[in-house]
Amino acid sequence: MDRSEIIEKIKTTINDCFPDMDTKSLEEDSVINTETSIDSMGFVLIICKLEALFDIRIPERQWQKLSTLGDVADAIEKRLPKA
Repeated sequence: MDRSEIIEKIKTTINDCFPDMDTKSLEEDSVINTETSIDSMGFVLIICKLEALFDIRIPERQWQKLSTLGDVADAIEKRLPKA
């Protein structure tokens, strides 16, 4: 799976959790919680859904370091099995 597919799956997951949000405008440097008005509980929901979707585990201590869409993609990409 390449990075663009990961980004699209993240956007789809955000949209599934927050259907009123326009995720098309999100870029890799978009700060998820401030530019999208997603609160901390919403962010936890997104991360949990992404962990299930990609069958990975992102340690909770790293969640606070994930602020942009690119940060989340990096965390997922790092944990995916190498082809």
